Amino acid sequence: MTGKDPSFTLVQLRYFAAAADLGSMTAASKVLMVSQSAVSTAVAQLEKELGVQLLIRQHARGLELTPAGRNFRQELRSFLNHSVELADSAARLGNSLIGDLTIGCFSTIAPFGLPTLLAAFEQQFPQVRMGVIESEHADLTRLLREGQCELALMYGFDRESDIHYQPLAMVRPYVIVALDHPIARAGRREATLSEFATDPMVLLDLPHSRDYFLSLHRRAGFTPRIRFRSTGFETVRSLVAHGFGYSILNQRPAHELTYGGRAVATIELTDSAPALELVLANLSGVRLTNRASAFRELCKRHFTATERGTRGAGR
Repeated sequence: MTGKDPSFTLVQLRYFAAAADLGSMTAASKVLMVSQSAVSTAVAQLEKELGVQLLIRQHARGLELTPAGRNFRQELRSFLNHSVELADSAARLGNSLIGDLTIGCFSTIAPFGLPTLLAAFEQQFPQVRMGVIESEHADLTRLLREGQCELALMYGFDRESDIHYQPLAMVRPYVIVALDHPIARAGRREATLSEFATDPMVLLDLPHSRDYFLSLHRRAGFTPRIRFRSTGFETVRSLVAHGFGYSILNQRPAHELTYGGRAVATIELTDSAPALELVLANLSGVRLTNRASAFRELCKRHFTATERGTRGAGR
């Protein structure tokens, strides 16, 4: 077996240890509460993987350890004891607010609520080391399944049956235009989407997001004339501020100034345009650590308070 990583399992090791200690496959099966054939098969597979015989099957006297089996059993005792300690350590870590917590975040959501959430969580639980992975919808779903992040802050696009989605907020779409756009110059702050039917559009061109934005145009009865596409939220805003067209967005910056130094005007849509649902996702059937549960509760409180504040401001 030299030259390759072993592929035996912890179950095979435990079954062998029980059979070796008790001297009988039958006795081991009773203690382990499994069938005798399960114990026999596990031991045979272990011997095959190791390339050495560990037990001699004697019908009259039961099982006898070979010299290799005796040495292996002696080394195995400390290994199995350590596996128990390792499991206990993991359990303690999972039930305490210390250790690592990695969350995923949809790229256009990250600059907005995430820094506030991280700061509040760190202040409350300073012993938790936070990690963030920014990505798109499909990649975040993959990361959840692979265990690379425990939670993901994302939109509720294309929901999967093996993912649990915790609703946090509804985020309404709005239009941005340059300050010299006729609607902005008229001092208007509301419009229907159809009023932009003859204008060029700058599309935030992200998977799922683009489909959502284009669906709003279909509801309004026209196909947009797309002049530029960009995957960058701020690139879209800067292009609009320079007069290249209008755009539709959901997340709202704290001010109208763009990275390019020019400002945009925000126009609220009076159409019955569907809002996007902001959710916190985790893999179904997997118990969250206390760290992840605490972060989820923080998110729920934060977005509930934000929504109340928005309603109070009359928006």
